[in-house]
Amino acid sequence: MGLLMGKVMDENLKKSQDFMLATQKLQLERQLQMQNQMRERMMAMQIGRARELFYWLGSFYTLATLGMLAGFERRRSPGMLVPFVPLTFIVAYQYDMAFGTKMTRIREEADKIMSEEGALLALPHDLPTFDTIEAARLGKK
Repeated sequence: MGLLMGKVMDENLKKSQDFMLATQKLQLERQLQMQNQMRERMMAMQIGRARELFYWLGSFYTLATLGMLAGFERRRSPGMLVPFVPLTFIVAYQYDMAFGTKMTRIREEADKIMSEEGALLALPHDLPTFDTIEAARLGKK
């Protein structure tokens, strides 16, 4: 009788462990999905912010360029056009970030760093452990 009871308890334990593993797997999958959706929302906000900034920079660039051209017409001084060069770079950079392929190039560079230069991503003193966290919490560093 005891052997049969032990076998039933082992089966119940195994079923319980399998259920817990499946539940943990489902919870992890949900957490990963939620984190990815939050990451996508943050990226969309960054791109939206970049586009809004581009609209403002583009308007300023247009007005400044018209002002520089008008000043050049009046004075015939090439110095009036000097700000045109850096402003062009700034607006072009922002356009590339907001509407171009800059985000794709950044992602590709990040992939390259992760696959070829992973050592750059290592945390100092590796990942924290329960023991190191507890020692810090208790002031035992």
